[in-house]
Amino acid sequence: MKPIAISCGEPAGIGPEVAAKAWAALRHDLPMVWIGDPAHLPAGTPVRVVDDLNGITPDAMAVLARNFGSPAVAGQPNPAHAQGVIDAIATGVDLVRSGQASAICTAPIHKAALIAGAGFAYPGHTEYLAALAGVDRVVMMLACEGLRVVPATIHIPLAKVPETLTASLLTDTILITHAALRHQFGIAAPRIAVAGLNPHAGEDGKMGDEEITTITPVLDALRAEGLDISGPHSADTMFHAAARARYDVAICMYHDQALIPIKTIDFAGGVNITLGLPFIRTSPDHGTAFDIAGLGVADPASMIAALRQAERMAKNVDASGGDHPDLPQAIHGARKMA
Repeated sequence: MKPIAISCGEPAGIGPEVAAKAWAALRHDLPMVWIGDPAHLPAGTPVRVVDDLNGITPDAMAVLARNFGSPAVAGQPNPAHAQGVIDAIATGVDLVRSGQASAICTAPIHKAALIAGAGFAYPGHTEYLAALAGVDRVVMMLACEGLRVVPATIHIPLAKVPETLTASLLTDTILITHAALRHQFGIAAPRIAVAGLNPHAGEDGKMGDEEITTITPVLDALRAEGLDISGPHSADTMFHAAARARYDVAICMYHDQALIPIKTIDFAGGVNITLGLPFIRTSPDHGTAFDIAGLGVADPASMIAALRQAERMAKNVDASGGDHPDLPQAIHGARKMA
């Protein structure tokens, strides 16, 4: 398969370390190229600076070198590195969209440094990737071996969730997820379980009416189009082992409803995946971890899982004819099935 592009992320965090450790673990199985300043990789990492993605071999870590102009000091983000970090992401996207790489795996960034050093105008990676791709709506999935979850609303205050959770948002979230499961995960007939917003899924309106006014009408409309959807379920009954066996993804209504169960099940091995892009993007589900940067103790499990997930998705996309569904394709494809 074509190499996976790894953007460097914040040089002062654990991104370079976990990338080097992941390369060491996977170098005989999976081609990859790291984009960043080779001086920021851990000392002793065998490096081969390359000009393109041809001739990648397992004896040294392939690096598309970018000169950031100064060393990285562990735990101390340098705004002068901001543009280099941003450019590494854009380069990775270009490689995937041009067909030279199969996917991009992004190491964690430090948004404050990007804002201070380069006026970064996006809330995070996901929004920047959506802008690069020219899409209006994307979906965040978190996945581990035993569970996939998608929060319909993400980084907003809990008090704003009910007003943000519109029928349009929930419909698009489910359709994008459904299309990605088919084309990028190889699941021919995805089973989707949807959580309610309120305790006990509102208990017939006694604990809130969003299930009645918003969630159930959306689910009924999508069931009528042929999608296999259950719910709205009481969220406290959805994540034990027997319940998880009955669905391929859980659509949740807000951030913690989705992330608490997956981080409880597999804190170290979770993967962040962006659905709805015209390319594959995965990321380890952790931050820059400045407190342990430079100590050599960072756990690469999530980076390894993110690279393996990207590999599986790329193979599924190849098997489905190279289709990366974005929002219009997702809606068209899901409704065409019905």
